Amino acid sequence: MNEKPAVDIPASLAEALRGAKHVAVLTGAGVSAESGLPTFRDPMTGLWAKYRPEDLATPEAFARDPRLVWEWYEWRRGLVSAARPNPGHLALAEMERRLPRLSLFTQNVDGLHQRAGSRNVVELHGNITRSKCFDQEHAAESWPETGDVPPRCARCGSPLRPDVVWFGEALPASALAAAWDAAESCDLFFSIGTSGMVQPAASLSHQAQSRGATVAIINPDVSNFVSRSQILIQGPSGRVLPALLEKAWPASRTTHEG
Repeated sequence: MNEKPAVDIPASLAEALRGAKHVAVLTGAGVSAESGLPTFRDPMTGLWAKYRPEDLATPEAFARDPRLVWEWYEWRRGLVSAARPNPGHLALAEMERRLPRLSLFTQNVDGLHQRAGSRNVVELHGNITRSKCFDQEHAAESWPETGDVPPRCARCGSPLRPDVVWFGEALPASALAAAWDAAESCDLFFSIGTSGMVQPAASLSHQAQSRGATVAIINPDVSNFVSRSQILIQGPSGRVLPALLEKAWPASRTTHEG
């Protein structure tokens, strides 16, 4: 079996991590892709191959065909349920245990960071395992078994939808405010597994850098990142983050999910 080449971790980044008082982390779809979850850039498969994700993840699509959108999200929930945290998720949870403060902001909706053991997680785009009603946004943990697809809200009768941020919708104000506060107060900022092109989250690294923080970009494709003042590491987070932990704390080992 061919061994994968060692990840080259800059000593300056390991030192910055080891001495950091507050680390802010932004994660994107690339982190979950390593757990087998497709990104929005991947073609859909099976029954859903004829659809584009962008055509299903909008309020207009739900208003037009709520059953179709609900059933697509049920399919995605099945994928999420079967997925497991990967070494990148586990390394971030271990990092949180070792640092005075770590703020983790994710664009992912799968809850894998929490399942890996991360505690201070802010979900910028919601969570696919939760539901709320379309009209009033009432949170719904259960609903009457009437056979309706999608189910109806027990409080107002509105059809239920996944509690995620769709295209054209604003991010939760409290989550975005917390992300900006962290970007302005951290001394080390990581952008991991995200294209760096989706606003407003994409501006967080620039805000952190403008306040004097060290900024590290970890992604298999770093072609979109051109700032020479940022640390760029090309590779999957599942390999890079454990290697970074090992270099910062040589005796460390990430905890595996039981």
